[in-house]
Amino acid sequence: MQKIHTSNAPEAIGPYSQAVKVGNIIFTSGQIALTPAGEFLDGDVKTQTKQVCENLKAVLNASGANISNVVKTTIFLADINDFAAVNEVYGEYFSHKPARSAVAVKDLPKGAKVEIECIAVIS
Repeated sequence: MQKIHTSNAPEAIGPYSQAVKVGNIIFTSGQIALTPAGEFLDGDVKTQTKQVCENLKAVLNASGANISNVVKTTIFLADINDFAAVNEVYGEYFSHKPARSAVAVKDLPKGAKVEIECIAVIS
């Protein structure tokens, strides 16, 4: 298992890695709307989703993968009513349509509106 780290995405805010690589599979930790400098973007859900996707892109790049290598995502929403707005931004990044789950949760770290994690496979 290889731990993945990049300064182009926010540091983990707990005892975990930004991602881990096992063989040719990359498992990212969930990303929220933190900038690489660690500042939380307390904007609307579209602004937060864009930052989340940029963070995932940076972590995937650090692992030798990219967004097109993603085979599965999980989206956590603080409000299920944000589903359509998140889809709008998400679709700009994940146009290849990987498998996905989306669930509403009670709360997310730092009061985030959205968190996304993914699994990627590289050959």
